[in-house]
Amino acid sequence: MLSFCSLLYKEVFRVWKVGFQTVLAPVLTALLYLLIFSHVLAQHVEVYPGVHYTAFLIPGLMMMAILQNAFANSSSSLIQSKITGNIVFVLLAPIAYWEFLAAYVLASMLRGLVVGIGIYLAALWFAQPPMLFPLWIILFAVLGSAMLGSLGVVAGMWAEKFDQLAGFQNFIIMPLTFLSGVFYSIHSLPPFWQALSRFNPFFYMIDGFRYGFFGVSDISPWVSLTVVGGCMLGLMLLSLGLLKSGYKLRY
Repeated sequence: MLSFCSLLYKEVFRVWKVGFQTVLAPVLTALLYLLIFSHVLAQHVEVYPGVHYTAFLIPGLMMMAILQNAFANSSSSLIQSKITGNIVFVLLAPIAYWEFLAAYVLASMLRGLVVGIGIYLAALWFAQPPMLFPLWIILFAVLGSAMLGSLGVVAGMWAEKFDQLAGFQNFIIMPLTFLSGVFYSIHSLPPFWQALSRFNPFFYMIDGFRYGFFGVSDISPWVSLTVVGGCMLGLMLLSLGLLKSGYKLRY
């Protein structure tokens, strides 16, 4: 347990040491999205009856930032440790594989959730979305950040250089988040794209998260919960299996 606490402290301290980059920068980016899209579309789009478009955007931007930052935290930490060679000190420590995974995922969850809260507080100046079901909000935020933190561990082990990790983020994570309903409801799409969106696990995270605010969603929140929970469990088992095998960590 001491090894776990030490690794968790190291990962959390790494985030706060460059807090301007890891927390404030994503909040500013989300506010720019909110400012631009709300200014352009607020008077022309009403996604849900009685829900202003600016308020509709806020939960989507929050979850998008939570997911992207949770992934970035664990993946960047692992690739840096591999490239600099200090990963050997973690591997030689008396720490169980599940503790190794838990420390990286928890630190990623913390960063993602702090960024999400920061976006919500800053966005209150633009609109004040209601929180009809706060437990659903917390549940999807926790599950989503844990899922992307686990995926970040997988990507960090797989990548051998920063270019590969950047490609993973730019060609997989970024498109999946932008095409998941952050800026729109899938019911506004043609039937083919609606059906295709249902194969995107990020859609279920954002739709379920948004349900907690407005009590309205494109699909049942229970379906979203099942998909997100299953994906999170699968990715955690995958990352744990890769850690046990020493995949690209032990040469």
